[in-house]
Amino acid sequence: MTTSTTPAERPRRIRTTEDSVLARMLRRPGTVAALVILAVIAALCVLSPLLPFDGTTSHTDQRWTGPSAAHWLGTDDLGRDYLVRVLEGGRISLFVGVAATVASMTVGVVVGLVAGYFGGFIDDLLMRLVDLLSSVPWMVLVIVASVFFRPGLWTIILIIGLLSWMDTARLVRAEALSARERTYVGYAAFVGERPLRIIVRHILPAAVPTIVVAATATVGNAMMTESALSFLGMGIQAPLASWGSLLNAAQGSLQKAPLLAVVPGLLIAVTVFCTNVVGNGLRAAVLREGGR
Repeated sequence: MTTSTTPAERPRRIRTTEDSVLARMLRRPGTVAALVILAVIAALCVLSPLLPFDGTTSHTDQRWTGPSAAHWLGTDDLGRDYLVRVLEGGRISLFVGVAATVASMTVGVVVGLVAGYFGGFIDDLLMRLVDLLSSVPWMVLVIVASVFFRPGLWTIILIIGLLSWMDTARLVRAEALSARERTYVGYAAFVGERPLRIIVRHILPAAVPTIVVAATATVGNAMMTESALSFLGMGIQAPLASWGSLLNAAQGSLQKAPLLAVVPGLLIAVTVFCTNVVGNGLRAAVLREGGR
C-alpha cells in the first residue's frame, strides 16, 4: 500500500547555512554593476582589433575631427581613429594593472608568509625592510627607479610590481602569525613536515581570502600609477599607447579637441572606481557581510 504526501508534508530542501563568497557578492547590486562595467570595458579593449576602424594610419587632412559615423570619437592630432586608440590604450593599461599586481602579490605573499611563519630574526629583518620602503612615498621610489631603467612596458610592470608589495606583506604576515598558532600547524611541525610544505599546505590557504581582497586594491593602484607615470612621460612609450600616455598627448590640443583628454581620463576613473567597488564587495563577502 502506498501513501501520498501533501505538499505541506513533503520534506523541505535542506539549505546550507554557509553561502559561497560568490553568492554573497552577487547579492550586492553595486558590486554586480561594477563587475559588469569592468567586463564590458575589458571585452571592448581585448576585441578592439576586430572593429572596422583603422587606428594606425595617419590622415593629416582629418586631424581633430569631431565624432561622426566614420569616427565615433573623432580623430587625434595625426588623423587616427580615436576610438581604436582609446581601446588599444585600455588594453595596455589593463595588462599593466594585472601583470604588475601579479608581480606585487608574489613578492608580498612570499615575504609575508616567510616573516609570519619563521618569526624571530627573519621576521624582524623583513619587517624593517618593509618599514624602510614604506617610509618613502612609493611614487617617489617609482619615479626614481624609472630614471635608471629604459622606459617601456615591461619596465613599468616590474617597477610598479616590485615597489608596491609592502602592504600585502603586512596583511599576509598577520594571517601567517595567526595560522601558525593553530593546532594542526603545530602538529604538522611536530611530526616532521618540512617548513615549505607546512607553509604551502596549511598557512597559505588560511591567507587566501586576504590575498584575493588585497589583489583587487593593487590592480587599481597599479593602473593609477601607470597612468601617472605615462602622463609624466616616464611610462608607456610610443608606438604603444595607454590611457595615461593618451592624456599626455592630449595636453596640446585641449582647446581644439577636449574629447581627447576627457575620454581616457573618464575611463581611468571609471575603471579604478569599479575595481575598488569590486574589492569592497569581495571584502564584505569574505567577512560574511554580503547582504544577510
